[in-house]
Amino acid sequence: MNHTESANRTYNTNDTSYPSQYLLLYLIPVIGFFPSLWTLYRRQGSREKLSISRLSVTLALIWVVGYIFLASGTASFNSNLFAVRLLILNSFFTSSYFLVSIWLMLRISKNKYKGLPGFSQLADQILGKYLS
Repeated sequence: MNHTESANRTYNTNDTSYPSQYLLLYLIPVIGFFPSLWTLYRRQGSREKLSISRLSVTLALIWVVGYIFLASGTASFNSNLFAVRLLILNSFFTSSYFLVSIWLMLRISKNKYKGLPGFSQLADQILGKYLS
């Protein structure tokens, strides 16, 4: 396929194969939660698209719950030393969410995506029942 054919090529939304650029949108930290949730709500897309959407929603929800618990724990202690430790743990937790999302985006862009062990199965079991 030459350059003009690839520039004029359009993608059918009912097609089972999506270019990786569309799948990368779902894994953008925090922002990707909303298109992922919309895709799961509509229940349309390929198996890979729904799987990535479930994983994105699961990772975002785990991050939000962990962030809220660690932030509320920081506010509830009078000891500054323990509060600082919780803030550091919270920053590691947030950084790991962003790094895992970026790592998954790189895997998708190289067409080597095979899911995230543990989390992909959790997302398929929990969100697969209710959202797809």
